[in-house]
Formats: sequence, structure tokens, C-alpha cells
Amino acid sequence: MQTNSLFTPFSYKNLQLDNRIVMAPMTRAQSDNGVPTQAIVDYYARRAEAEVGLILSEGTVINRPASKSVQNVPDFFGEQALQGWKQVIDGVHKYGGKMGPQLWHVGDTRSSEDYPTVAMESVSGMSLADIEDTIQQFAKSAKSAKDLGFDCLEIHGAHGYLIDQFFWEGTNTRTDLYGGKTLAERNRFAIDVVKAIRAAVGEDFTIILRLSQWKQQDYKARLATTPKEMEEWLLPLKEAGVDIFHCSQRRFWEPEFEGSDLNFAGWAKKITGQPTITVGSVGLAGDFMGSFAGEGSAKADITELLHRLDRQDFDLVAVGRALLADPLWVKKIKENRLDEIADFSASSLGILY
Repeated sequence: MQTNSLFTPFSYKNLQLDNRIVMAPMTRAQSDNGVPTQAIVDYYARRAEAEVGLILSEGTVINRPASKSVQNVPDFFGEQALQGWKQVIDGVHKYGGKMGPQLWHVGDTRSSEDYPTVAMESVSGMSLADIEDTIQQFAKSAKSAKDLGFDCLEIHGAHGYLIDQFFWEGTNTRTDLYGGKTLAERNRFAIDVVKAIRAAVGEDFTIILRLSQWKQQDYKARLATTPKEMEEWLLPLKEAGVDIFHCSQRRFWEPEFEGSDLNFAGWAKKITGQPTITVGSVGLAGDFMGSFAGEGSAKADITELLHRLDRQDFDLVAVGRALLADPLWVKKIKENRLDEIADFSASSLGILY
């Protein structure tokens, strides 16, 4: 299998990568009261040592009381948590790796039993003061990422969490400037978050935005049902300051619109002209939910992925569960040692290896 296209360098603004493979964000919830531990430092360092091109952290939350759903999800604010993240990025840089934190607010996706000491925060229940503070907390965490020495950052705008909840008519029933009948109107919150982050980090620091057409509550849901609607969604985000679009699908090989085999990342690149990351069951035989039924071999064929990368549908490839199960996945792909790749299983989710 010829994997050369996966192992060509990538360069954009300040971000210089040795290859096209990205470690996808995966929630681990093993940071003590929000503070990364030495086990977290070692977990990310192992992937850097094993030649992952870019590591995106698990979701890390901003300084809003309702931003997390589980106590041991890591914070990206406060002296102790930021000291922990400084150890993480130093450990990654020790092996020549590159990394960005994913900044996150879960919105009202959880039940009160998950983290009962904190009230949930819903799109339609937030005051304008709440919204302004949330925007500024995203910007403060972004500035901290740059100050700590991270190479980029990612904003989590997908999968039914807070930013994504603003996009959807069903969850965003606001009648002020942050609501509206159209996706273009409901885009305002995400645009303002991106603008505030851009102002905080400057022009040369790379901002990635993760988006999804679907959400966890409905895998068949679509925000943009046509390429024109996708233009109205993505182009203002590009103008606000997004550098790279991280386009989440359950299965990367599925076409986004009829009449073309381009996937979400392919369409996003075509529409915006910006680099894109594809993600969704890369290196696996089944999607995330299927893994709980015993599906998801890490030895799945990546020929189709390479074909799409070779024709430049997208620029980077995010790998999730396969890298979680086997930190040496990149090296084994590069060296064609496919029979040595460790299989992913649902039990891998609980192991910090």
C-alpha cells in the first residue's frame, strides 16, 4: 500500500507538520478535578513520540460554571490546570510533536445527575451578559493556549454542544440577534466566538473549527441540506477567522450531497478554499456506535482514504479510536506493518495508554 501522501509535510501560517495525520479529540475524563495528571502528559507524549503529525486534545472547558458535564473533564483555565497543560505541551514538544487544545462548552447536553453541583446552561436560557462572558472566556482560554506554547487551537462547534446548539432552530429559539429563522442568522454566536479568539491570538496563530452536520441526538440531521446552504454557513466563519475546518462525519467515505462523491471535508474545502480535516471511522471497519457491538477492526483498508487525499479533497486526516487503541498506529501505517496494529474495542475507551 502506497501511503506517501499521508507522510508529506503540511504548512499553514505558524503550523508546520511533518505529516497529514491528526489525532482526533477524544474525551478521556481522567484529569483530577479538571487538572491534567502525569498520566495525561505521558498519554499525549507517547503519540508525539510515535510521529502523529498534529495532536488535538480531548475537549477542554472554558471558565463557565456549566461548561463541563463530568468533573474530571480537563479545564483550560485556572493556574493549576494551565500548569498541567504546560507540562503536556512541553512533553509533546520534547518529541518534536505539534498540538492544539480543543476548547469546549457542553451546553445543556447532560442530565443534572452527571454533574449535579452545577446548573445546565442552555442557548435559549442565556442572557446577553452570559453570552458575552462565554465569548470572552473562549478568547481567554485561546490566549492561554498561545501563551503556553501550543501550536494551534480547535474550537468545538459540533455534535450538539453549545456552539452547535446555536446553529439549530430546534435548540435556538432566541428572538434577539443570536437567534433567527435561518442558519445564517443563527451563525452569529459562532462568528463572534471566532472573532474574539482571533483578536486574542493574532493573525498568524492557526484556528481550527470542528463542525458536524449531524448531532449525537440525531445522526440523520443536517444543518446544510444543499451546497448553497453550506456556503451561507461556512463562508462567514472563514471571514471571521477560521483557518482550518475539521469536518466530522460518522463515516468519512459517505458523500455529503447527491450528485457528487465529495464528503463533508471535500465540500468545505471546495466552498471555502481553506484547508480541511476529514474524520470518521478512519482505519476502522465500523463507526463509533458499532464498536460497542464488536465492530471496528483497526486493520480496515485505507485505500479509499488515500485515493481522496491524493486527489486533494482534503488536507489532513484525523484518526480517533485507532490511535486510542494503538499509539504506534502512525508508524505501523508508515512501515506497512498493518498486521501489527492493535484492534480497537469498547474497553479501549477506559484505558489511558
